[in-house]
Amino acid sequence: MRYVEVRPTKTSYEVYLHAVEDAGSETFVDLGEFPLLNPGDEADEFGRLLGMAEDPLTALIVAEQRTGAERGRWVNEDVVQDEYGDFVRAGRPSGASSDGRWWSAVPDDL
Repeated sequence: MRYVEVRPTKTSYEVYLHAVEDAGSETFVDLGEFPLLNPGDEADEFGRLLGMAEDPLTALIVAEQRTGAERGRWVNEDVVQDEYGDFVRAGRPSGASSDGRWWSAVPDDL
């Protein structure tokens, strides 16, 4: 499973891609605790840095361009676990989310 994070720093915003095993259940939805897809790759331990921006809007644009992230699907860090729980309860649909919206395509080079 992949998800994108925009992380503020003192002087910029960083865009990270996280790749973890889909190891959750209805009672275990803490994405930060899921095992990495590539556990031997130290660069992926805290996410792969995809880019930096000076402001939040530009960071969202970087994420959209690099990963196919969709502006209308961003959620706060604390909400992503609820979204994942909905995904699990819906039977982990491969083509669309539990709200019926199609998943965006992730570029193959990520």
